[in-house]
Amino acid sequence: MSAQIVNAARSWIGTPYQHQASVKGAGTDCLGLLRGVWREVLGGEPEVPPAYSMDWSEPARIEALWAAAKRHLHPKGLHDEAAGDVLLFRMRDGAVAKHLGIAGCIGPDATFIHAYSGHAVVESPLSTPWRRRIVARFTFPEERK
Repeated sequence: MSAQIVNAARSWIGTPYQHQASVKGAGTDCLGLLRGVWREVLGGEPEVPPAYSMDWSEPARIEALWAAAKRHLHPKGLHDEAAGDVLLFRMRDGAVAKHLGIAGCIGPDATFIHAYSGHAVVESPLSTPWRRRIVARFTFPEERK
């Protein structure tokens, strides 16, 4: 299933960044990308996310994105890398985790696919600065709950 997830995520590359959107080719944010891949691979979404601001629960210090990931995805070890993994990032020390991507390639030339604010969906190198920000790693369920 990991190849299916990676192929689905790559099919979103070039989709413009649009906060709270999840429409391939028209606009998406990082959560919208994950939602779109879920729909393509597993079918209907398991829950509709509430409206969220760009600061993504930072003022209240609530790990909303992480909690949702735990509800619908399977946690795994940070160093147990596989293509198709969902990577959760904390963009600053002490901040809540509010960015995610999907592992494209693993190994020395590791990449991840993500909707990058101000850009579009891209496949970026999983460089040391990005790796340092990973706080959780998940896999998609084998089938829809």
